[in-house]
Amino acid sequence: MLECSKRITAPTPTKVRLLSISSSSVPVADRLTDSRYSWFRLVISVLISIIGSAGMWAAVVVLPRVQTDFGIDRSEASMPYTATMLGFAAGNFLFGRLIDRFGIVPPMVAASLLLAVGFSLGALAGNIWIFSLWQGLLIGIGSSVCFGPLIADISHWFEKRRGIAVAAAASGNYLAGAIWPLILKEVIAAASWREAYFVVAGASVLIMLPMAFLLRRRRPSQVLESIGDNPDSAIQLKQINLSPRFLQLLLCLAGIGCCVAMSMPQVHIVAYCADLGFGVAHGANMLSLMLCGGIASRLLSGFLADHIGGVRTLLLGSFLQCMALILYIPFNGLASLYIVSLVFGLSQGGIVPSYALIVREYLPAKEAGQRVGLVIMMTVAGMALGGWMSGFIYDLTGSYQAAFVNGIAWNMLNMLAMAMVLLRTREPGPGAAPA
Repeated sequence: MLECSKRITAPTPTKVRLLSISSSSVPVADRLTDSRYSWFRLVISVLISIIGSAGMWAAVVVLPRVQTDFGIDRSEASMPYTATMLGFAAGNFLFGRLIDRFGIVPPMVAASLLLAVGFSLGALAGNIWIFSLWQGLLIGIGSSVCFGPLIADISHWFEKRRGIAVAAAASGNYLAGAIWPLILKEVIAAASWREAYFVVAGASVLIMLPMAFLLRRRRPSQVLESIGDNPDSAIQLKQINLSPRFLQLLLCLAGIGCCVAMSMPQVHIVAYCADLGFGVAHGANMLSLMLCGGIASRLLSGFLADHIGGVRTLLLGSFLQCMALILYIPFNGLASLYIVSLVFGLSQGGIVPSYALIVREYLPAKEAGQRVGLVIMMTVAGMALGGWMSGFIYDLTGSYQAAFVNGIAWNMLNMLAMAMVLLRTREPGPGAAPA
């Protein structure tokens, strides 16, 4: 009896929990995704995104004060934003690979520290070159975790409502653009832009860092692997007559195309209004209207994607964005520009999050972080390329009309790439096996 009792050991708490999960009649994946915790995690992710995305907008808000403080011209004062976008693009891919291996918490902790150090050093910078270095190397890379990698992470926690979840997580970036400029403006008015940067540094440590640890729970695919299930067998991956590598290439090409087109109004609408004699203030209001429309568009597109899929949702958004760009050419009155800008915002907001949905629909869950991160990196590159290209075309022609036409052409490239994905997709038959 003594010998037998020694051989009988109680299962570990982890094993007991996994056994209880797997013994239920409800499929394991169904109770790990779209759960109450999934929605709680989404709320936390959106809040983190609002805090961590401050770096995307801070350089824009402080630009006039930085220009005056350092005694430089406008083009030099714009370098910090360019550096931020470059760091943001690289960080999406870099941290996307890391979350596939280590989960979201370690990259998120690293991001909060990068942002805190970056904003602190930025506030102490003595010239525009050092300021730009911290913006790109620390703030841009740190901010990136709150977009592509965070979207990829939340996609693991939803199946039936993945579209709306991904869209909500992606909206944190736009919400940050609506909230942080108001906060920073008040701090700058009361003190200076340097103090405003210290405020963001404090928020990164005091708010973002503790919230990151609320995301410690292992993602569903890891739980399924630990009980011997294939995480991709619980869902039906869409079949396509394209290799994963070529599909990824098409998504990257589409990402560049849509964002070259998207950047034309977003980057140049203020200058366009000034050229038309309406003033900078109206251009800024139109930009805010675009962002508000973008938030609504992302949520609506997420809801739509849950019913028609990511590819069709992206194609619809791209088509509507193309129509809005066409409307900018003949309608250049003040009232009509406000209307077209709202239409543009309502069209384009759901395009970028749809790439994450497409990756999850066609490709394995374990590769989601790096694949989503790579596509997001290319969309940011498209924004940077399109912003510069539109300015270059304006310098050549003295008008933004040709720049709108250029945006329309790139938009059609996006539509062509996504149409190919849709046409090469094989609809599963009644007896099709899961991928």
